[in-house]
Amino acid sequence: MSIVAGIDIGSTTTKIVLMCGNKILGSKISSTGVNCKKTVKVLLYGMLEDHDIREEDIHYTVATGYGRRMIFANEVITEITANAKAARWLMHENVPVRTIINIGGQDCKVISLDNNGIMTNFTMNDKCAAGTGRFLEVMSRILEVELDELGTLSDNAEDIPHINSLCTVFGESEVISLLSQGRRVEDIIAGIHKSIAKRVGAMVKKIGVREAVFFDGGPAFNKGLKRALEQELDVELHIPPDPQVTTALGAAIIASEQFLRRAKNGT
Repeated sequence: MSIVAGIDIGSTTTKIVLMCGNKILGSKISSTGVNCKKTVKVLLYGMLEDHDIREEDIHYTVATGYGRRMIFANEVITEITANAKAARWLMHENVPVRTIINIGGQDCKVISLDNNGIMTNFTMNDKCAAGTGRFLEVMSRILEVELDELGTLSDNAEDIPHINSLCTVFGESEVISLLSQGRRVEDIIAGIHKSIAKRVGAMVKKIGVREAVFFDGGPAFNKGLKRALEQELDVELHIPPDPQVTTALGAAIIASEQFLRRAKNGT
């Protein structure tokens, strides 16, 4: 049994995917915390126990993400490489991916691919938390709603306010001001989604909107944000079943390819 692992150590969450051949065995997610080595160890041992396999059964490991060089792995790759690999693998040949929108915990990436799935251009916001998962977390806390309720609540919006600032600090003040004016929570959430969509949409338009457009990262679970992005870009967004583990999956796919290549070459 040739098992490989893909590990994505992000700024806020760490994800691990185990694969055997072309089959996904399972995945696990946890907050990264202050000690990413310990987090990876706990997640990995949990997966080994879940699937009744030994650590030595993992033949090749590829790491990606902010903390990719902090742990032992056979190979390290960028998040962009891993994300592109997983998007192509998940969508298959029938719907070739040309644009990837990845919104993470503290950054946002837009990646353009050619007909062969090779990255041709990308843009990234990693200077502040504007328009990221962290921004949504802060807003949900201020509005006193669960993070996973944002998308559903925004369905009931009636009078959507304009949110001027996506800076976490100034955005917080703006939302508090809207609440003090008696504005409905549902309307404010829809306004937040619309503002994020405009910021991310500007990044996408900067490198060109080419279909099919793939949307992943934890915030892709938010159907209200998805709808706002689709309206802003006037395209359909394709979201995988578990958008939060896509980059880890891409690392696992590359690990599988590398292991098979080495086995074939006898190295």
